[in-house]
Amino acid sequence: MPPFTRRVDPRVAADPARLPPGQVLTGKWPVLHYGGVPRYDLDRWRLRVLGEVEAERSLGLAELHALPETEVVCDIHCVTTWSRFDNRFQGVGFAEFAQRMGMRPTARFVEFHCFQGFTTTVPIATALDPQALLAWAHDGEPLSPEHGHPLRAVMPRRYFWKSAKWLEAVEFRTEDRLGFWERNGYNNAADPWREERYW
Repeated sequence: MPPFTRRVDPRVAADPARLPPGQVLTGKWPVLHYGGVPRYDLDRWRLRVLGEVEAERSLGLAELHALPETEVVCDIHCVTTWSRFDNRFQGVGFAEFAQRMGMRPTARFVEFHCFQGFTTTVPIATALDPQALLAWAHDGEPLSPEHGHPLRAVMPRRYFWKSAKWLEAVEFRTEDRLGFWERNGYNNAADPWREERYW
């Protein structure tokens, strides 16, 4: 028997396809971002909704929290090779949000605008996935500032930089537009199962 053995998490042993290639499972939730962490005045914070919608609008936290809340349990996969299983996010399902915001049939992409000018874009099919949501809580507790408080996107079927933190606007678009990390070498498709990490 070798002197050192690596214990395989039973969830991975039971379903190896659950862990994308090149990923390592962790029980922690590492904090990774570019720039500082915002401290919003929640009484003044607003989420703008613009682009391919019937009418542009701006919502406060109370208006967002009045939308039907859902819970999603999903795995998250970071481009830096860590994965974390069984995350419970609470928020509004993105498909529900899009319908209530009057998304037009011409919308083909969703661009998330965030703190310090960070942006990222996903195809509309990714945003309308049943597990995709705008989240304000994780495991029953409000998101911490480091993890995106007061609102973040959750796009579980893409590397986690597509789950943009500190949302300030959601723009429905007819065309794709490269965001911050995509302009700096990250693969725009960001599919963990195809290891689409970089261009």
